[in-house]
Amino acid sequence: MSAIRLLILGAVRQHGRAHGYQVRNDLEYWGAHEWSNAKPGSIYHALKQMAKQGLLVAHEVAPSTVGGPPRVEYEINEQGTEEYFALLRDALRSHEQKPDVLSAGIGFMVDLPREEVVALLGKRIAGLEQWRTSVTDYYTPEDGPEQLGHIGEIMNMWLHSADAGAAWTRGLVERIEGGAYTFADEGDPFVGVLADDEENPYATGPHPGDDR
Repeated sequence: MSAIRLLILGAVRQHGRAHGYQVRNDLEYWGAHEWSNAKPGSIYHALKQMAKQGLLVAHEVAPSTVGGPPRVEYEINEQGTEEYFALLRDALRSHEQKPDVLSAGIGFMVDLPREEVVALLGKRIAGLEQWRTSVTDYYTPEDGPEQLGHIGEIMNMWLHSADAGAAWTRGLVERIEGGAYTFADEGDPFVGVLADDEENPYATGPHPGDDR
């Protein structure tokens, strides 16, 4: 699963309708260009591809201010919304997701009900624990990585990663169950998008593709 699909569908959904630079600006504001493959060229390409795939509707809304083609705004449709929530649930549930996918899922988790997020994260913890058990069938952490030669350091690294991932997820579940954040159907959630006239302190540079 690619994080960029979830990121873009979620960003467009938060705006209602958004042009390419608005989506890029949001993702840079979240730092996604640092922890995912959401680079400018990838964002514009993905918007066009998802419009072709029927997940977004492209609207030509105004002539370009720089003499190019008309500016295009994108709107998520029913099929795109279904895809968005499927990707979101999988990002939170699966213990095998890459960090960028999990990060995207955490960024949009408040679009789901609180109880469902807790349940999905519980499945992630269970998956990590099951994976750890399968590894320790032939690797004993207490005996140290030397038991397998230097190759044992690989298993040692992954076990530490699994333990850290499970501990972090348990902490998140505890905070959510304790009432942190505003989830779906609980009121107005925090929305991390910039207004059109709001300066992005994390922008990576000029935006020649803002009319795409």
